[in-house]
Amino acid sequence: MGAKTALLAFADGDIRPALLGATRSQRDETEMLVRRIHPGYRVEPVEDGTLWDYVYPPDDITYATKLAGAEVFCDRRLVLDRPSELPEHLRAVGAGRRIIMHGMHSVSDWCCFAVWEDGELIRSLSLSPNGGIAENIGEPYEFELPYWAGEYPVVPVSGWPDRGPYPLPFHPLELGDEALCALFGFAVEGHPDEIDPEGVHLHGFRVTDPSGEEQAAREAAYAAVLQRMGKPRRFRRGSDGVMHEVDSDDL
Repeated sequence: MGAKTALLAFADGDIRPALLGATRSQRDETEMLVRRIHPGYRVEPVEDGTLWDYVYPPDDITYATKLAGAEVFCDRRLVLDRPSELPEHLRAVGAGRRIIMHGMHSVSDWCCFAVWEDGELIRSLSLSPNGGIAENIGEPYEFELPYWAGEYPVVPVSGWPDRGPYPLPFHPLELGDEALCALFGFAVEGHPDEIDPEGVHLHGFRVTDPSGEEQAAREAAYAAVLQRMGKPRRFRRGSDGVMHEVDSDDL
């Protein structure tokens, strides 16, 4: 799976006690929440799972649960490059409560996290090595400070030619895992878990735009990304310890 998350939660405060005491929610009650999150969309049941299995579900799939004092949604559409642009209807769902967003993607080394308290955006951070810092709002949390202070620099991999210093003072996925641990009580790699994500049951739903517009826009975006990527390049470490580009005939 890699380090990938797509989480949005609404809680009456610290969400970790709710996850620690998680019990199985009612499917019909959870479905009502999903319909509120995605108004006007077609909602159909799929297999259930756990927070560990589906913290980053496939396209058009939502995993969710309603706990005592919290609701948790795993859905790629609910996590934004700029968290401050969270749609108004989602802010309304979380009115008077804490809203927590967390996203990571190991392919692009991107992470974001954001917290709203009673409608006010307290902290939002979104960054990647290629895109830089897309959003940095509010005062950093205490768990962030060592990263911004340069205590966790990215060590270059030896052998790659023309590879300059890492463009950020830390690796986004390392901070993303730290944020996940601090905000949700578990991590996808590298940290001891306060919460056992395999013990948090989620109901699964296929949630689709009946007009097909969302799906078409997503496919167009994927195609544009593939076009920008160009042909794959292959490298092999030479006897000098340096990585050299090779073509298919050399393999």
